[in-house]
Amino acid sequence: MNFNPFFQDSKTSARSGFLKTAHGRVQTPFFMPVETKAAAKFVSQEELDKMGVECFISNALLLHFKPGLEIVKKAGGLHKFLNWEKSIFTDSGGFQVIDEHFLLRINDAGAEFRDPFSGKRECITPEKAIAIQNSLGADVIMCLDDQPHFGRSKDSIAQAVKRTLLWAEKCKKAHSNKRQQLFGICQGGLHSDLRKKSIEGLLKIDFDGIAIGGFGIGEENAQMMKVVEKCVSLIPEEKPVYLMGIGSPKELVEGISAGVDVFDSCFPTRVGRHGMVFTRKGALRLEKAQFAKDFKQLDADCDCFVCRNYSRAYIHHLFKLKEPSGMRYLSHHNLHFLQRLVQEARQNIKENSFLKFRNQFLKNYSKKLL
Repeated sequence: MNFNPFFQDSKTSARSGFLKTAHGRVQTPFFMPVETKAAAKFVSQEELDKMGVECFISNALLLHFKPGLEIVKKAGGLHKFLNWEKSIFTDSGGFQVIDEHFLLRINDAGAEFRDPFSGKRECITPEKAIAIQNSLGADVIMCLDDQPHFGRSKDSIAQAVKRTLLWAEKCKKAHSNKRQQLFGICQGGLHSDLRKKSIEGLLKIDFDGIAIGGFGIGEENAQMMKVVEKCVSLIPEEKPVYLMGIGSPKELVEGISAGVDVFDSCFPTRVGRHGMVFTRKGALRLEKAQFAKDFKQLDADCDCFVCRNYSRAYIHHLFKLKEPSGMRYLSHHNLHFLQRLVQEARQNIKENSFLKFRNQFLKNYSKKLL
């Protein structure tokens, strides 16, 4: 088996184990930094490795557009191109379906996108999405899916579920690189009945794992978690569960408690570039004047190189002057914070103390010292 959830917390649905890939075993639950264009914003591969990252995710559609499959192939595959010997996920480009700058039109045959670099139009079919990812050589690849916009009618979301299942069947048939695992993606918005229909269809096709897509685009956290819990309850325990696009500290802890194994999000680096920093007592906005004379480290419990060397006042100064190093430092800290958070979550699951850990973390983090 590629997935082994060895430890199960007795008071929650949290579990811990390993996802086995062609490049080693990844401890679950884990959080993947996003390398959309084959690089994390302001954070190097070496830094990711040192902070304990075992896996990240890149966008196959954008890599197809630039640098192109031929360049990656000449480099020896995506791992060689990026100089990363651990595991990699790639997304198919389904998330770009909701981006008006990318999507031109969509139907059951596929999605037509505009290449953001050349301006050319290209139709990405489910078969092409898989061929691109087979060529790149990531360890885990995703089906092409039709992600509905938040707030659309139930009929519109039901159509997206139907199309996503149609594409999932085509993706499974087209998948040819057996060193890669292929995950199906569940859609359905906040409608539990549509989510159930989506998951049942994916299980019939039989994927290596099930991703829960379509969140992180406007819904309330409580609504999302209610649906996530329902989805997890429908997925067999031998299948890893991946909650796509979710990555705030609070959502991570709640998702792990619900039984989610894999997360990814650009949230920690995006908010870091705008002055927000994660701490055990909530999020801080360092651009505020109150931090101009605050010489404490970002987070008293953090051992990242930023917290060891720089004060809140100094990084506040960098942001006021729009120095790029400020964005770099907070991006690094926020990713380090999440890696340590999932490491502690795994340890508490193993010790059967996750509920206490979860409650204490959420109590402290809810203080929101903004």
